[in-house]
Amino acid sequence: MSDATEHATHRGRSASAVTVAQVDDFDEIIDVRSEGEFAEDHIPGAINLPVLNNAERERVGTIYKQVSSFDAKKIGAALVSANISRHINAIMLDRPRDWRPLIYCWRGGGRSGAMAHVLAQIGWKVGQLDGGYKAYRRAIIEELTTLPARFDWRVVCGMTGTGKSRLLHALREQGAQVLDLEELAAHRGSVLGNLPDAPQPAQKMFESRVWHALKHLSPERPVYVESESRKIGKLRVPPELIDAMWQSACVVIEAPIPVRVALLMDEYVHFLSDAKLLNTQLDCLRSLHGGVVIDNWQDMARDSQWSRLTEELLVKHYDPAYTRAIVNHYPRLPQAARHQLNAHTADAIDRLATEILTASPAA
Repeated sequence: MSDATEHATHRGRSASAVTVAQVDDFDEIIDVRSEGEFAEDHIPGAINLPVLNNAERERVGTIYKQVSSFDAKKIGAALVSANISRHINAIMLDRPRDWRPLIYCWRGGGRSGAMAHVLAQIGWKVGQLDGGYKAYRRAIIEELTTLPARFDWRVVCGMTGTGKSRLLHALREQGAQVLDLEELAAHRGSVLGNLPDAPQPAQKMFESRVWHALKHLSPERPVYVESESRKIGKLRVPPELIDAMWQSACVVIEAPIPVRVALLMDEYVHFLSDAKLLNTQLDCLRSLHGGVVIDNWQDMARDSQWSRLTEELLVKHYDPAYTRAIVNHYPRLPQAARHQLNAHTADAIDRLATEILTASPAA
């Protein structure tokens, strides 16, 4: 938030100051920044109740700069008051007396202070994040440099189509600790990895999700994570995390080609109903494989030769690329335990998870 907008809103003093380390102590976290600020990044689990929305924030800032701070404060106070009233009526009337909300804005100033003051006057025990989002962001950056080294990582490796993501889900369901980076990044980590109904978050939001996940893991038990390179789609994995993963013990999953083809077709089912979308993505591989190969693959897609196309993509594209990356990044791979997946069913994945956990009882 600009200094203009921050100074143009009332600064409440009724809430207790709270540090980033205390955010889990509250019943609800309320981000009162604009919807645009919230979309870029926010504390995981927070709800967005703007006291100034995007347009209002811009309007107040413009008045502050072009007219006067006094006029901006009048307009800002009117807008903030109306928005707080609307949020209380729409969201908070059913909250009990012992409800404990944590409020934050950009830097812990006017916007969060105004909301916190009103809620405290109602009688709720309100926390206001000291330093606001800026303090939170500084804490994230600092903690992501140290948190990854605290954990005993078990990196799940295997060629594309060996069910690594589904295995992580099965491991989690059986009680193991799991960090699913592709889930947090909303991407499957390849040129075809964009999810059809979930755009990737902003880089800052991805880092917040990773931090939040790490904060809720125990260093006393192993953590399973899928092998990754430095980027998942457009997002960069925090460098200290990827470095820790690359130096950690590996668990290798192997599967025959028919099983891998079936698993990959399950995962990328959205492409099977939209050959045009798939062929657009395949165009990205022309510089690697040449026009003749890509044209042939695109013809297979138009003709719905899905099994044949999937096998060719595995053998000619994914396997060579994965082999180069995995050998370079994971020096402990030769000593890894190897496990066989012989079917693409949920039961087979569950049995594999059990086998892996049985072989590592500390998990």
